[in-house]
Amino acid sequence: MADDFPRDRAHIHLRNNGIREAYRRPNQLIHAPPLPARDRASHAAALTQSIEQAVESARQQIAARDPQLSVGTPGFYLEIDLPMSGRAALDQLADRRQHMELVAVHEPTQPGAPITASVFLPQSAQAYYLRKVEAYRDVDTDRGRPRNEPLVSRMETVRLATARSLFTDHDDLFPQAADEQVWWEVWLRDGRRENFEHIAEALNITLRTHAVRFPERVVMLALASTAMLDRMIAHSDVVAELRRAKDTPSFFMGLGGAEQRDWSDELLGRVRPPQSDIAVCILDSGVRRTHPLIEPALAVEDWHTVKPAWGSDDTPAWSGHGTRMAGVGLYGDLVPLLVGGDPVPLPFRLESVRILPPEDEANDPELYGAITAEAIARAEVQAPERRRAIAMAVTSASPARGRPTSWSAAIDQLCFEEEQRRLIVLSAGNIGDDLMPAEHLTRNDLEAVDDPSQAWNALTVGAFTEKVDIIDTDFAGYAPIAPVGELSPRSRTSVVWDRQWPVKPEVVFEGGNLAHDGVLPGEPIDDLQILTTFYRPELRHFTTLGDTSAATAHAARMAGLILSARPELWPETVRALIVHSAEWTPAMRARIDACNGAKGEIQALVRLYGVPDLGRALLSTVNDLTLIVEDELQPFQREGGAAAKTRDMKLHRLPWPKEQLAALGAAQVELRVTLSYFIEPNPGERGWTRRHRYASHGLRFRVKSATETVDEFRARINQAARDEEEGAPAGGGEEWLLGTFRDRGSLHADFWSGSAADLAERDAIGVFPVGGWWKEKPYLERVDALARYALIVTIRAPGVDVDIFTPVEAALTVETSVET
Repeated sequence: MADDFPRDRAHIHLRNNGIREAYRRPNQLIHAPPLPARDRASHAAALTQSIEQAVESARQQIAARDPQLSVGTPGFYLEIDLPMSGRAALDQLADRRQHMELVAVHEPTQPGAPITASVFLPQSAQAYYLRKVEAYRDVDTDRGRPRNEPLVSRMETVRLATARSLFTDHDDLFPQAADEQVWWEVWLRDGRRENFEHIAEALNITLRTHAVRFPERVVMLALASTAMLDRMIAHSDVVAELRRAKDTPSFFMGLGGAEQRDWSDELLGRVRPPQSDIAVCILDSGVRRTHPLIEPALAVEDWHTVKPAWGSDDTPAWSGHGTRMAGVGLYGDLVPLLVGGDPVPLPFRLESVRILPPEDEANDPELYGAITAEAIARAEVQAPERRRAIAMAVTSASPARGRPTSWSAAIDQLCFEEEQRRLIVLSAGNIGDDLMPAEHLTRNDLEAVDDPSQAWNALTVGAFTEKVDIIDTDFAGYAPIAPVGELSPRSRTSVVWDRQWPVKPEVVFEGGNLAHDGVLPGEPIDDLQILTTFYRPELRHFTTLGDTSAATAHAARMAGLILSARPELWPETVRALIVHSAEWTPAMRARIDACNGAKGEIQALVRLYGVPDLGRALLSTVNDLTLIVEDELQPFQREGGAAAKTRDMKLHRLPWPKEQLAALGAAQVELRVTLSYFIEPNPGERGWTRRHRYASHGLRFRVKSATETVDEFRARINQAARDEEEGAPAGGGEEWLLGTFRDRGSLHADFWSGSAADLAERDAIGVFPVGGWWKEKPYLERVDALARYALIVTIRAPGVDVDIFTPVEAALTVETSVET
């Protein structure tokens, strides 16, 4: 969505979301009879006391301001009550000459309650109302009426304003708890967006980048608590009005079928069919291809089934799950697109393969791997040259605790096949039982991810949520189970796995939330879900999706977007970019930071790498530089009848901007490294000893320290490889957040922070092999096989004004040497 709605779309958006205009046409002024002298004096005295107390509170508020937060014109907001009969006085509350502005008016919801108006006063105008009241008390006009009577006689109470004062929605929508974070529409005063973004960043308020512009207002979405907004209002002049964000699925789900079709048709008019040959392939219950929003991206020839007798269409047996997955995989959440006005180009096409049977049939559990392979083959035979991301949210509950199964091993093999490497995205699976609020996070940790999501080579996706707003009045009094930025209530993890198995899920995407009434278990109400396509468009066009299914579809969409932008990238690289771009939310990071660097506690918490971001995955910035390496090495060799031994390691010299980093000196910078490769699986429960390893090989990375020479670095790498083979404690990870805990599975990511001067000398990364069955079982004749990998390195200088991108831009090829 662009920064501006077209005028007609903005009106549709506001009308249908029930957002009232803040300003009403003034009623004709009806003069009341003059007040008796004693009442006039009494009213002036009471009003003077009220104003003086408010202004004194404002002075104390200004004196207590944090200089890092204060932006804009020094001043404060006052909240003024007026009777309903005094509406005409609203126009007289502000004075443009004094740079005062009436910013918000809250209509009463109870009979006899006052109108509440909020006004911003620059500090220079702090005596404005006191002077008005003094003149009202002491001076008469030529007609014998008190001066300023139309205004002052209708002012009842004056208070220092808070966030509640600027709230113009229905009273029931205002959060009850000061620390409850919800999404707000923040209506900004003209010309103050930059200041708003500055103070929002300082207060750790999450913003959506899109904005709606009106002649005197800019409207943005912000995730914040009322306590955060109170601080913003106390420190700035940016906010005019606050409303609850109402673009939730419940609005669209509440429409009739014909109204849904109107919204769908309007969006369809802005959809631009895909022009590329990139695809997201959905393995599920089939897809209803005739849905108007699906048809432009799903050709008949790309609409498959593993059994012709089933057909390719979606069915009620699975509640239209495949069509719901396809909608999210193609568009993401439909809500922002429906309320937007921009063209919607589709950067990739859809493929669908039905793998789920009709209601009266069941797949043989032993054949799940074969069914998955057959499904992928159907798509590939039709379009063998096409680049695709394959998404499957179909899982089976398994007590494997990370151990490979025939299904997960088949997926590892499908990813690895040397003639056709594949990018496969899997769901971590959902907790199926009823959930109470007190069980959140505990149940997530205890419920292990479902089969086949333990596959080493697949990207496994869990769910987190930022959906906490409950707008639907049918659920007044309900609360979300998961707080902002935490795991979705039903998302599974690998916390209880044996430690030798990979970190799963690697990443999380939006999967919605559950609501509870304080008594019954949580339920997936529309407000807390993702809006998507319904499999029976003849009845209605929209439905919702949540949990790890929605998250998996979001992940597949990101993979499709990356492939559309960079079609030459390997599947290993796309997987790496998604993980490398992930960051822990503030809620996740707070639990890690609370460990105070204790490796064991951190490792117990880190069972995912965070929430990915497409912008970070694709773009470097001047102070955030990413380097991508795609390379290969031969891990092992065997000469004659001798035992196989390690052959290659690779040393990548990094073209750091040493001069710029050295100039920063002690300034803190961050280094992030992600290594991604696919292993060839060799499943079979044989104790997982060194001889009977599951993985064909392993790769590791180490970064040269600031004080090491290159020769010393090589020696350290060689020692690290020997230590791991001999089962000795691995060294070299103490300076990193995760350390050698990262050396699990076939994707390794870690984080280092330190001084820029130190980083300037950490100018090499070594990638080296460790053993696997290729080495231990030379009779299988894979000892000479090549292993390819993707290595991604990012240096970041947060909060530092320095260009670290330009000095490296010319050195696009990373210097590499091979050590045998």
